[in-house]
Amino acid sequence: MRDDLAQGEPSAAPGAVASVAAGAGERTIVVPRFALPEARMRSWGLAVSRPVYGFAALATLLAGCLAVVVFAAAGPTVLVPSSSYAFPGWVAGPLGGIFGRLISSPQTLNYGFSALLLAMTLAYGIALASVRMLSMRTIVITILALHAVLLLSPPLQLTDLFNYLGYSRLGALHDLNPYTHVIGNVPHDPIYGLTSWHNMPSPYGPAFTLLTYSVAHLSLPVAYWVLKTATVLASLGFIALVWRCARQLGHDPRFAVLFVAANPIFLIYELGGFHNDVFMLVPAMASISLLLAGRDRRSGAALMLAVAVKFTMVLLLPFLLLAARPSRRRVRFLTGAALAVVPLAVASVAAFGFSIPNVSDQSTILTPFSGPNLVGLLLGFGGGAPTLLRIANVVAVVAVAILVAAVARGRGGDWISAAGFATLALLASLAWLMPWYVVWVLPLAAIGASIRLRRAAIAFTVFLVLSFMPATGTLLAALHLRPMGSAVGQAANARSHRLEQ
Repeated sequence: MRDDLAQGEPSAAPGAVASVAAGAGERTIVVPRFALPEARMRSWGLAVSRPVYGFAALATLLAGCLAVVVFAAAGPTVLVPSSSYAFPGWVAGPLGGIFGRLISSPQTLNYGFSALLLAMTLAYGIALASVRMLSMRTIVITILALHAVLLLSPPLQLTDLFNYLGYSRLGALHDLNPYTHVIGNVPHDPIYGLTSWHNMPSPYGPAFTLLTYSVAHLSLPVAYWVLKTATVLASLGFIALVWRCARQLGHDPRFAVLFVAANPIFLIYELGGFHNDVFMLVPAMASISLLLAGRDRRSGAALMLAVAVKFTMVLLLPFLLLAARPSRRRVRFLTGAALAVVPLAVASVAAFGFSIPNVSDQSTILTPFSGPNLVGLLLGFGGGAPTLLRIANVVAVVAVAILVAAVARGRGGDWISAAGFATLALLASLAWLMPWYVVWVLPLAAIGASIRLRRAAIAFTVFLVLSFMPATGTLLAALHLRPMGSAVGQAANARSHRLEQ
C-alpha cells in the first residue's frame, strides 16, 4: 500500500494493509479504516488507479459552488430568501451584478439548484473513492478555494446569519435581553426586514451570543462581512482539527478531511449559509484532540466552551469521560470542565441574568422530513404529534444510554464511533431537522473506526440532499403528497408562522 500512496504523504496506520474480502476473493483498496472492493468500483466504470477521477470530482465540487454563488449574487432570487425584502450590494458581495441578471425564474433556479446538488453528491462519492490517488496538497488547495468562493456568497437558503446579527443588536445596541425579548421588539432596526424569527427569543448559546455582541456596534455591512469571515475561518479551523485528530489516531488524514470538507451539505448549507455550528465544532473537536494528547483538563474546558456555544455538544460528555482512563484522568477532565464552567456561567448571568436559550419553541415545530414527522405519517398519526415528539425524545435518550453502557462494558466499539451513533439517534429524534445538522456527525464518522457509521453518515447526507432540494417539493406537490398537509402539520406551520411574524 505504501507504494500506492502519493509521494510525500504519511504512510497508512499500523495494520492498515491490503486485504482479501472474506469469502469474496476481491482485492480491496484500503484507506485506513475504510475499504472499497476494487471489482465493484470497476463495475461502476471507475479506474481507481487513475487520479483523474479524483481531480474531476474536486473540480466538480468547486465549479458547483462557484455556479451557486454566481447565480445567488446576480440579483434577488429564491436562493437567498432575504433578497425578497432587500438585496443591497453589501449582501450580494463583489460578484453581485458582474454577470448581469441571470436566471430569475424561481422554478428554473429550483430545478437547476437541485440538479447541481445531485451532481455534487455524486462528485463527493467519487472523491472519497479516489482519495488514495490525491495528495494532501491537492486536497488543501481545493478546500481553501471552496472556502474562498463561498465567502463571496450571500447567505444561501436561509436567513440565520441575519438572525445572529439581529439578536446581537437586540442585546448590545438596544439593551434588551435576547433570551426574554424578540427581534420584533425593535422593528425600526435596519436588520429587522432581513431576519425571519421576529417573535422567538434567541435559541443560541450564551458564548456564541456574546461573541456576536462584538460586532453589534459596527455598521451593518461591516458586521455582516466580519461575521461571514469569522465563520469561514472557524470552518477552516474545524477542518484542521479533523486532520489533527485523524493523525493522532493513526488514520490517513486525507480521507477524514475530504469526508467532512467535500460533503455537499456541509459546503452549500453549512458553509454557504454561514451557520454557527462551526463555532461549536471547533472547541468540540479541540476537546477530542486534547484528550487524545493527554491534556485532560484542557479537554474538559474545551468541551464546556462547545456546550456554551450550543448545548448539543453535551452529548459528547459521557463518551469523553469513558475515554479518560484511568480514573485520575477522569478527575482531571472534570476539574478542567468545572474550572471552565465558572467563568462561562458568570459571564452568562452578568449578560443575560438567569435566562437560558429558547430551545423549547423549535422543539415543537416540524420540518416535513424530520424523523418524528415521517414516522407519524407512516403510523397514521398525521405526522409528528406532540405525544410522538415526547416518545422520540425518550427513545433518543435510551439509545444514548445503551451506547454509553456498551462502551463502558467494552462492547460498544471505539468511543468516538459510539458518540457518532448517539448523535445520529439525536438527529433522528429532532422535530426541527435542518440539512446542515449532518455536520454534527460527519467529523465523528470521519475519525472513528466504524465503517457502518461512515455508511450511515453518507446515507443520511443523501437523504438530506433528496429531502431538501427544491425539486422534491415540486415533485411531491405534483403527486398530491403533502408531508405537512395533516392537521398536525398545519398546526406546526401555524406555530412557525407566529414565531416569524
